[in-house]
Amino acid sequence: MSSNTMTAVQIKEAASYIAGQVQVQPEIGLIMGSGLGVLGDHIDNAVTIDYSDIPHFPVSTVEGHAGELVVGTLSGRSVILMRGRFHMYEGYGSELTAFPVRVMKALGVTSLLVTNAAGGVNLDFEAGDLMLISDHLNMTGKNPLIGPNDNELGVRFPDMSEAYSKRLRAIARETSAKQGLKLQEGVYAGLLGPTYETPAEIRMLRVLGADAVGMSTVAEVIAARHSGIEVLGISCISNMAAGVLDQPLSHDEVIETTERVKAEFLALVKELIRQF
Repeated sequence: MSSNTMTAVQIKEAASYIAGQVQVQPEIGLIMGSGLGVLGDHIDNAVTIDYSDIPHFPVSTVEGHAGELVVGTLSGRSVILMRGRFHMYEGYGSELTAFPVRVMKALGVTSLLVTNAAGGVNLDFEAGDLMLISDHLNMTGKNPLIGPNDNELGVRFPDMSEAYSKRLRAIARETSAKQGLKLQEGVYAGLLGPTYETPAEIRMLRVLGADAVGMSTVAEVIAARHSGIEVLGISCISNMAAGVLDQPLSHDEVIETTERVKAEFLALVKELIRQF
């Protein structure tokens, strides 16, 4: 049995287990970054499933990532939320990092909202800003589609010219304007981590056109587009990247900033879900 066939079987087994635990078929997937999983507390009729109970699911090891799926209703729509994601720096391959997106697709998800905490590369940004992701730079050197392609999951060479949906971005801009919320927009650079970038790397990323930088998201978005799922991405600029300010970077600062913008972020996401 090829590894790809096994993967298809594993996706099916994980999806079947989740479907057996819940009453709704989710239509929107939500992947929450560091400190943003609080959105799960706002889901009605919520069923919570630990990652460790789901066949073939990895387990999140990062502080600020709870490690559970929440399925229920948010803003009148059926959703499945990952409270805590998987990162390649934890030792997971890019295929496994993207595995939950495959499972979401198997459950019936057609739209994905992915969020992350990111460092500000654009000098016009400041900590606490929310940035609509217009595009990304995959600087990880990894891709979840490497290896034999399963045509049931998607085409061999998927188009990435609209990785982040123009339609959903227009809705996000309109929604934030109505709420009086400043929403930056820019390119997210995904690096492998787990070290924060050096000041020289940040200067390089700025030259390459990056506005924000982080250690997640790209593998999930590639798998989503391969699966035909429409994607919207939002970064919480949790700190300015290395070399911008004369201070060291810490994960505590990331959590502190996301805590500060939580109310604005929640209001925006809830309305976006209604509008999707």
